[in-house]
Amino acid sequence: MEPSARQTSSNPSPKTPSRTTSETTVQAQSLINWELAASTAARLTPAGPVLGAAEIGAAVENLRLMADISVPHVHDITGLDAARDLRDSEVLVVDRASWARANTQSFAVMLKPAMEKLEGRGSLSPGAAGVSAAITGSQLGAILAFLSSKVLGQYDPFSALAENSTAPASGRLLLVAPNIISVERELNVEPADFRLWVCLHEQTHRVQFAAAPWLRHHMLQEIENLSGLLLGNVDSLMERASAAAKSLKDRAAPGAAPGRGAILDLLQDPAEKAALSRLTALMSLLEGHANVVMDAVDASIVPSVKTIRQRFNDRGQERGMIEKFIRNLLGLDAKMRQYSDGAKFVREVVAAAGMAGFNKVWESAENLPSEPEIHDSKLWLDRMGL
Repeated sequence: MEPSARQTSSNPSPKTPSRTTSETTVQAQSLINWELAASTAARLTPAGPVLGAAEIGAAVENLRLMADISVPHVHDITGLDAARDLRDSEVLVVDRASWARANTQSFAVMLKPAMEKLEGRGSLSPGAAGVSAAITGSQLGAILAFLSSKVLGQYDPFSALAENSTAPASGRLLLVAPNIISVERELNVEPADFRLWVCLHEQTHRVQFAAAPWLRHHMLQEIENLSGLLLGNVDSLMERASAAAKSLKDRAAPGAAPGRGAILDLLQDPAEKAALSRLTALMSLLEGHANVVMDAVDASIVPSVKTIRQRFNDRGQERGMIEKFIRNLLGLDAKMRQYSDGAKFVREVVAAAGMAGFNKVWESAENLPSEPEIHDSKLWLDRMGL
């Protein structure tokens, strides 16, 4: 049996999107059957480790404890006041199916503007549109089923914006218990240490959005600026989603960027190119910052961190599977080789201006580094007067 959010009253399952038959249904939902995507993912998701009821309860309790313990460590490393005693968002310990359902809600939020634009172009009859939505929902569900066995944890800043959501405005932190337990067993590492190590990374993303309350809507706006053009239509959306998932499977060619030329060829307008550049820089910054925090963790925080880091890296399991999928889905795969520069930017700025100087990035959207600044931190330091 897999750890499930439904097995503890303090850890509710992500709320199921409601079925709606009214003509006033949100247009985004008419192009993808999100409920079918969630149920398909639940049906296809691989089985997790076999655990007894007592083991499930202990794992859920311990993961919630590690999530709580990690907060002051993130504060100490980042120096962000937002991380001090952070209690503003949900921490959910979930099974694979619950993770998939939660992500159908988040994808619905992220893709809503693009879906509404596509809806306006459509000429399908209601019956044909329903069939199309079912097909795309099934395809997305199959992709989420694959991802559901790979993701260890995820901070979801968009959950409160989902239809009928009961999530707090600050989002929710999802810890996928079956995957964490599977990996810690495979690596033969100390469970408590590994769980804390995972939580530190995900809590860093949570702290980023807490430190910059404007960041969630800013990120959605940038996604909206790109997604309508890059997705083109529902068929190309699912083709891109399939390619994005396949790229995560294809470890033999980690530098490969599916659809590179075609994606960049679409961007003819200077404003569109600028939007791609800004979103690339933002995601580089967020992931680079989280990786720098992870690298700052030493044995005083996680006693066996060296062993965990070595075995985890040797295993070939990259961090941030869901982030990589979203980047590929949006066409940012064309610049994936540049993402390592995010961590380099953070390290260089901290070395030159201290952590307090770096933390100016969270003050406003104007302080975010541009793509050229990500590659040359001195440009950003000069602009900030540091």
